[in-house]
Amino acid sequence: MRQGSIALRLFWFSLCWLIVALAFTAFLLTNLYSRALDNTLQETLEFHLETLVGVSLSGEDDAFPASSLADPRFQRPASGWYWEIRDAEGNITGFSPSLIGTILPEMQSVFDADNVRTDVQQDGFGTQIRMLERKITLADRTILISVTGNLDEMFDLVDNFRGQTLIVLGAVGVMLAVMSGLVARFALRPIGRLRRAVEQVREGESEQVEGIYPQEIAPLAEEVNELLRSNTQIIERARSQVGNLAHGLKTPLAVLRNEAAGGSAGLGDIVLSETDKMAGLVSSYLDRARLAARTAVVGRRANVTSTMDRLVRVMGKLHRDRTISLNSGTADEIWFRGEESDLEEMAGNLLDNASKWAKSAVEVTLVAPANAPTRILKVIIEDDGPGLSDAEAEKALRRGVRLDEKTPGSGLGLDIVKELVDVYGGTLSLGRSDLGGLKAELVLPAARGVAS
Repeated sequence: MRQGSIALRLFWFSLCWLIVALAFTAFLLTNLYSRALDNTLQETLEFHLETLVGVSLSGEDDAFPASSLADPRFQRPASGWYWEIRDAEGNITGFSPSLIGTILPEMQSVFDADNVRTDVQQDGFGTQIRMLERKITLADRTILISVTGNLDEMFDLVDNFRGQTLIVLGAVGVMLAVMSGLVARFALRPIGRLRRAVEQVREGESEQVEGIYPQEIAPLAEEVNELLRSNTQIIERARSQVGNLAHGLKTPLAVLRNEAAGGSAGLGDIVLSETDKMAGLVSSYLDRARLAARTAVVGRRANVTSTMDRLVRVMGKLHRDRTISLNSGTADEIWFRGEESDLEEMAGNLLDNASKWAKSAVEVTLVAPANAPTRILKVIIEDDGPGLSDAEAEKALRRGVRLDEKTPGSGLGLDIVKELVDVYGGTLSLGRSDLGGLKAELVLPAARGVAS
């Protein structure tokens, strides 16, 4: 069942985020620009006001028309830039040429501690202006000096800046959206390569997923290869067992055919004996088939520490004349990635074998290497028995081989261990123990522990 394109989802997510981010950026830049213009206007008005105050304090009453402010906006009528000087009775004693044709509106605000007040009003032409007024007291009189600036000009500049900002950021957004689409497409190319590699395996062009992949999807490729390896191994085991079963039944059937053709007097006993052999073979291979089916279960895990502790206690009761000890080697629990019953089957057979051959002591060591390239665990079982030579150890690892037919047992235990080890992708090695006997080292895949 498909749920749509990942690349398309990434593109739309990036596009929505870009729209929000760029819109916020446009708002922020416009707000900062507006504040900057407002501060500039306020500083300009304060500068002009201080200039007029300086002229007033100089006592040159006739200087106002001649020495009006140098800013040309105070010369242009209806510019929104005005200045005016009044006495305490409201009589105008000086004004800018731009004030001709209108009068300044009355301010609604009050003076602060510095005898300065500010307000926003409209002049007679409908232009929004900012007014700044200061009251100064001379020796014989009080005068009011007012200066105004055009706010509509500032608003127009802000609007123009906002429009240009939206255009620029829109173009940047388009380029980033295109780049986002290209990045999404490029970043997902390894998934396409992985799909083609799996398709080649399905079509029989390759035996496993090949290629180098990014670290995000490399584990997926490795797990697919592991699944293919397990599947191939199960098929090979099935073929091998069918061949072995056919080979095992061939001899009893030939004996029955020969005896039936020769008219042997003891035919009934021979038939009974040979059919028992065939029934045993069929039962053995059915057990192995059930074993293979059980090991195909995915997602199981078992606590190695508790399982081995239980096995050691059981073997200690069965072999009371042996000292069987367990060394976990770590304070943390060790987990096996597989069925607990399979772990018991493998470790139990090896531990039982060591207990039978040991003189007095068996040691079990559990190890979980931290520096291994993959997560593994080791179960090491050692005894102080006679042990095996290198040739005998190599021979013992072959399927269907028993080194001593006199020792009690069916001889299938080590075969079952080797089959289970192969199914789980582990290894089994036999060597010389420091105790003087046999050392069996079982390497199996480990699982993560349970989170606390």
